[in-house]
Amino acid sequence: MLTGNLTKKLKKGRIHVKNGDSVVALCGKDRGKRGKVLAVSPREGKVIVSGVNIVSKHVKPRRAGEEGGILRAESALYSCKVQLVCSHCDRAVRVAHKFDENGKKQRICKKCGNVV
Repeated sequence: MLTGNLTKKLKKGRIHVKNGDSVVALCGKDRGKRGKVLAVSPREGKVIVSGVNIVSKHVKPRRAGEEGGILRAESALYSCKVQLVCSHCDRAVRVAHKFDENGKKQRICKKCGNVV
């Protein structure tokens, strides 16, 4: 059962990262590793990041002639455990939102002020 601040974030269904963003893992066995976001699941509040949270999956052969074995694949982790990396200042940053002159919402780096 999830408790505290994590459940509040999951209830909203909003995630601060998008597909293709560069992120860094904040905790766990892969703390400090960087990777690109491959998939986002807002309902669960999870993301899949390339090269982070690798798990071993034991697969049985399904048909004759097919090989079984151990596959290594990325597993999902909570979005609050990753932080966006700014492409301009190359650091893990928080994100602000700002509207441009056309009325389109943009994500802004809190450290350098550039558009992410």
